Amino acid sequence: MVANPERRTALVDAGVEVLAREGARGLTFRAVDAQAGVPVGTASNYFGGRDDLLRQIDARLHIRLAPDPAIVAELLARPRDRSLVAAFMHDLMARATGDRTSWLALLEMRLEATRRPGLLASYTASVRGDLVEGMEFQRAAGLPGGDETVAVLYLAMLGLILEHLTLPGVLDGVLPGVSVPDGLVERIVATIVPEAAEKRVGERTQE
Repeated sequence: MVANPERRTALVDAGVEVLAREGARGLTFRAVDAQAGVPVGTASNYFGGRDDLLRQIDARLHIRLAPDPAIVAELLARPRDRSLVAAFMHDLMARATGDRTSWLALLEMRLEATRRPGLLASYTASVRGDLVEGMEFQRAAGLPGGDETVAVLYLAMLGLILEHLTLPGVLDGVLPGVSVPDGLVERIVATIVPEAAEKRVGERTQE
């Protein structure tokens, strides 16, 4: 395989664009070459096959959609209450709407994983890793709620993002006076997340 990290990244990004626009069936090496503006046959020199390309797209999407460390640090300077969780969820929604292409590609990855056993295993591990990381972050940051809160919040936000990015008309006006998506983010957090972090057992004992 050719070792040119910058060219490989450009090809993977082109793959993201093709996947989001054309779906998995349209994700061919020829289409990636055309999207990247490189000679035909270039992508085939960088990837061992479609599964390899899809796995690298998965890894790239995690980078493209990752939170900005500076924003995370700024948010963590706030009190550990429900409003802080809401701020994190608003940041998540902003990243989803700001890079709609990446989120659509993620959704296409889910569908393709149902058809490709090898991809199903690797993508399941990838998404499960994200969920576990979210639980670990919640505990380390001392945010309100526990693992169950994170799991339910994950499911609710995933549903909101899915509808907002694909069928926004489903949500418009569904709750009178509640804006989409920001107002719905607030309602989700208020419904799922407790008002403040519970005190640790040791802290309660000392009282």
